Amino acid sequence: MNKKNSQSLQEEHAFDTTLQLEYLLFLPNSYDHLPDKKWPMIIFLHGAGERGNNLGLLKKHGIPKIVEQKPDFQFITVSPQCPKGSWWTHELRLLNELVGEITNKYEVDTNRIYLTGLSMGGFGTWSLASMNPKCYAAIAPICGGGEPRQVAQALKNMPIWVFHGAKDTVIPADRSEEIVKELKPMNGNVKFTLYPDADHDSWTRTYDNPKLYEWFLKHSK
Repeated sequence: MNKKNSQSLQEEHAFDTTLQLEYLLFLPNSYDHLPDKKWPMIIFLHGAGERGNNLGLLKKHGIPKIVEQKPDFQFITVSPQCPKGSWWTHELRLLNELVGEITNKYEVDTNRIYLTGLSMGGFGTWSLASMNPKCYAAIAPICGGGEPRQVAQALKNMPIWVFHGAKDTVIPADRSEEIVKELKPMNGNVKFTLYPDADHDSWTRTYDNPKLYEWFLKHSK
């Protein structure tokens, strides 16, 4: 299935295996004019509130919202939608296969694939990167968490920028801090931005900050 929404910069697609995973795909506005160019790619994992079968929900936050406002955004972006009632940590195989399909189908620079997500998507970012760390050049988990020792062992060589709000009562900042503390003694390439005045929404200012994308592009496998 390939549905085109003429009012959007992002195309709606569905990835079929034994289950269906729908996603938004954004291609930079100069993509078709530069056929020999290989493009960096960002995989974005949304939070729990955007699960279901309405891809329009994804445009409320994060990368899908950003690219609707910036058609000159210089990354291919893929924003899958988690099925209702599921969690990203339960869909890792499908996500991994989706990334493989996109890299085969489009002009992706496989040395510059980046992964980020917020809340439930922050947990998914830690987990998906841990499952296949060789796929990603850098990751940016926002207000997420994971099993600290397991994640740190898998990602000790990964460039990571972690974000969380100090006043977050939905997912306490300790969930990010615990992983960062495990990575530090391993000489992990990690930095942690803790917003002292932010609650659960630590993602709006993060994705609005051009320095995040500059940081991504500094990293290549």
